[in-house]
Amino acid sequence: MGYEDRTERYRIDGGTGRRQPRETALVTGGARRIGRAIAVGLARAGFRVAIHCNTSRAEAQRVVAEIAAAGGEAAIVRGDLADAAAVAELIPQAEAALGPVSLVVNNASMFVGDTVDDLDPDLFARQMAVNLAAPCLLASQLAARLPDGWSGNVVNMIDQRVWRLTPNFFSYTLAKSALWTATRTMAQGLAPRIRVNGIGPGPTLANERQSPEDFRRQSEAVLLGAGPGTDEIVAAVLFLVTTPSITGQMLALDGGQHLAWQTPDVVGIVE
Repeated sequence: MGYEDRTERYRIDGGTGRRQPRETALVTGGARRIGRAIAVGLARAGFRVAIHCNTSRAEAQRVVAEIAAAGGEAAIVRGDLADAAAVAELIPQAEAALGPVSLVVNNASMFVGDTVDDLDPDLFARQMAVNLAAPCLLASQLAARLPDGWSGNVVNMIDQRVWRLTPNFFSYTLAKSALWTATRTMAQGLAPRIRVNGIGPGPTLANERQSPEDFRRQSEAVLLGAGPGTDEIVAAVLFLVTTPSITGQMLALDGGQHLAWQTPDVVGIVE
């Protein structure tokens, strides 16, 4: 079945009622895992999709081919998100291939464990660049390049852990916590033309450090007994893009993981 163009619902500016031409979405890290699901979901919704990758070009080509085979439009944009000069070229690449960008999904993340008492300066700087600086630079560039009369959206993939802090994954958590702050301050600074929101996933797909059993145990331990599927992440992105009154918010799709309360200070202890 071909992709149906349902972008009429995306073209309405909630403030003015004006309609926009068919739009292009840029999805960072769009070749794999959650990013791939988002890219395909946006294509099904009628967006042209710029699929960002750095080293995953073969996977990105497969996603482009899948979208094209179903009647959608997609292209690859490449760049290292730790390199500010490369980040500055992503939206221009997308525009050249597919037309003006009105949606940026900052999906790509660098998730490497460290602790505050054992910081590697280079790893710290790279995680800050990929997880914080790149999303902010792309939002700024979207604002600068958005055509007159258009409205835009930024969706930042954050993490439920910013609402349930631990000392693990120190650099990653610090960057994502700052991105949650940036989501709200960018929403303030870019209104009313651009809305900025976030999604805080819980256990969705096993990471490279986890065995299937590790992931099963983690997923079953959350409050609702399971984390989200990638289809829920896609649905949340589309909800944020199509709801003109929401900005500066994060949807925690985590099965209640951020609400964990059975901690050692209360379990088995009379309060």
